[in-house]
Amino acid sequence: MSVWDDIVGQHRVVDQLRTVASGDPQSIAQSWLICGPPGSGRSNVARAFAAALESPDHGLGDEPTKTTMNVLSGSHPDVSVLATNKVTIGIDEVRELINLSEQMPSTAPWRIIIIEDVDRMLERTTNVLLKEIEEPSEHTIWLLCAPSAQDVLPTIRSRTRIVNLAVPSTKAVAEFLESNTGVEHKIAIRAARLSEGHIGVARLYATDEQVMSDRDELIVGVLNLRRASDAIVLASRLIDSAQDQAMEDATREADKAKEDFLRINGLSPSDRIPPKLRSAFNALTKKEELRRKATRRSRDVLDRALNSIASIYRDVAVLQNNAEDSVGMINLENRSAITELSVQLDRQGAVRRLEDVATARRRLAGNVNPALVFEALFCALLV
Repeated sequence: MSVWDDIVGQHRVVDQLRTVASGDPQSIAQSWLICGPPGSGRSNVARAFAAALESPDHGLGDEPTKTTMNVLSGSHPDVSVLATNKVTIGIDEVRELINLSEQMPSTAPWRIIIIEDVDRMLERTTNVLLKEIEEPSEHTIWLLCAPSAQDVLPTIRSRTRIVNLAVPSTKAVAEFLESNTGVEHKIAIRAARLSEGHIGVARLYATDEQVMSDRDELIVGVLNLRRASDAIVLASRLIDSAQDQAMEDATREADKAKEDFLRINGLSPSDRIPPKLRSAFNALTKKEELRRKATRRSRDVLDRALNSIASIYRDVAVLQNNAEDSVGMINLENRSAITELSVQLDRQGAVRRLEDVATARRRLAGNVNPALVFEALFCALLV
């Protein structure tokens, strides 16, 4: 089983990186920028590339090596990953990685550092990283991930080798869901279509009936907007659902972290936590930390809702331009209502509503109260 088998819909990039990993180590670029839209799998590509670079078989063997398994599970001592739930990546976090990059690898050919969402760095932090990217240690490879090259400073772009990922096709995502989650073909196809190529969202739709049901209710709610009161009620319902889902996710993650902590330290759930480990264990479930994670997760849920709302007006534009045969529709289950809406709106009206969704996204990113953002958005969408 190759390390590349779980990379979805990126055949060109996989061929490129597989060739690099198997080639002359002296010719490998030491700074990479892996770009792709949300859900395209850029962090998974970075991890697979790291495994291929570190493993003796370059990640191509029928059975994964211990090195490959350690890299992909996040436990390899020479591969470090910086991922964050915060809005920005802190300068101290980057400085720690830079100090680490100066150390020789302990067991593998390279010390590899992966930074997810490098676009979340402030300019001051990016400048600290830039100095290391310009003259990296000869034994270190940097793998940076961002939605697009335009999302990072030109000075970083110019000093990295850029890899651009494609949006995975519906067919590729559906095949991945069937093989990795065991869901029925029709569920996999629908989840892949509704996710618009976002692998993580597709998995969520395929495996969580409540999330899929919430999306269905949102689409019907938007299509039935007629009065300002409808907009206020729909916004309230969406915010409540997002908060509930986010808190469940954050609590589930905290419970998993506690289980892992106990297992790693050889403890059972009924054991008393030794005094020297108590502060670290309690930090996993601090209320303020749980709230912070829930807030971040609720923003992710609301961002997914914006994508779903935008898909309605994308479908309207498809019908208005007689383009269904070439690009297809996303919300096939709501075709009748969307067809009716495409008659009620002119082309400018459909485009304007897509712009309204984009405005709502910018307001959310600017920390405007989510309830106000969606109340304003739904009022703007009234026909």
